[in-house]
Amino acid sequence: MTIDNYNFKNKKAIVRVDFNVPLDENGNITDDTRIRGALPTLKKILADDGSLIIMSHMGKPKGKINPKMSLKQIVPAVAKALGTDVEFAPDAADASEAAAALKPGQVLLLENLRFHPEEEGKPVGIDKADPAYEAAKKEMKEKQKEFAKKLASYADVYVNDAFGTAHRKHASTAVVADYFDADNKMLGYLMEKEVTAVDNILSNIKRPFTAIMGGSKVSTKIGIIENLMDKVDNLILCGGMTYTFAKAKGGNVGNSICETDKLDLALDIMRKAQEKGVNLVLGTDCVAADDFSNDANTKVCSVMDIPEGWEGLDAGPETRKLFADTIRGSKTILWNGPAGVFEFDNFTAGSRAIADAIVEATANGAFSLVGGGDSVACVNKFGLADKVSYVSTGGGALLEAIEGKVLPGIAAIKG
Repeated sequence: MTIDNYNFKNKKAIVRVDFNVPLDENGNITDDTRIRGALPTLKKILADDGSLIIMSHMGKPKGKINPKMSLKQIVPAVAKALGTDVEFAPDAADASEAAAALKPGQVLLLENLRFHPEEEGKPVGIDKADPAYEAAKKEMKEKQKEFAKKLASYADVYVNDAFGTAHRKHASTAVVADYFDADNKMLGYLMEKEVTAVDNILSNIKRPFTAIMGGSKVSTKIGIIENLMDKVDNLILCGGMTYTFAKAKGGNVGNSICETDKLDLALDIMRKAQEKGVNLVLGTDCVAADDFSNDANTKVCSVMDIPEGWEGLDAGPETRKLFADTIRGSKTILWNGPAGVFEFDNFTAGSRAIADAIVEATANGAFSLVGGGDSVACVNKFGLADKVSYVSTGGGALLEAIEGKVLPGIAAIKG
């Protein structure tokens, strides 16, 4: 079943969205991309005269209630985006009455699903090494099914439009689909677009193919880096992981972020790139600062020679040119992760150089896919989101899909 040919008239639809939006210290949304991304699906249901139950997670509360991660904070923004009132259910597992009372055209937002450990289905407060862990895990899986069954009981039809969590086998992303027949479960518009964009990258590669991986840690990106080695012509590694590579090569990185326990891994990545004929592009210079703040004193220095007490916070001018030249010559481009602390206005130049080069390459016929929260925030900050081929709402899900993994959230519906 596809969302386009389904009529939601007089039906209650429960929709899994990814409203894990960034908030400032006052609970204001700083980037509403994910809410806007879900609007076509949500509005289609309301336009059909269906009623809408929206469910999402926010942050990582680890099965405990945390007011700072309450979805109540985003009710006004969701109501404004939909152009209608939004009711709020303060407990996702106790919303039967509120759901039953919904009339066509009405909207209910459930509280953060991850306030319930059953959502993720992992035992809480017990170590994996504990002999009792396996029994606790089995028990939690049963509780997860019960939680999913409860969520399913609120509605007639299930729509998954949360690509950002499609790689998780959670109650709301995969298990809940078991309680709906094939004619009453489907992917939303956003999910369909994301799946198509990933297919474009994987099955329709025009060369040269360049992947740009940013972020602070090599360890969190190792799976995707190794997988990309078999697909790309150029691999640009930037952001905080620059300094782990510099240190691995014998450099002094001062106070820069650095995974000292991953130096062998960095050397291994360099060796593999050489063996596979991949052009591995690493930063050569950086903008270093004497403090982690926008107003810090700065200087440009080699990534191999950062003074004590200073830390690299952005790519330097030489590195920016190196990255941009590589990107401009590409026909397929994947960008995940910024080149510096772009949240500080004085350290955006590296990420901006990448974004500008991607825009230029796209204008010259390249297919460009930007994904992962920070890269998306980057292109939005620079006002360039409409100048790349596709902006993905998924971080981990996008990377796992590109790694070639089956995403549980999609498999639960497509089989």
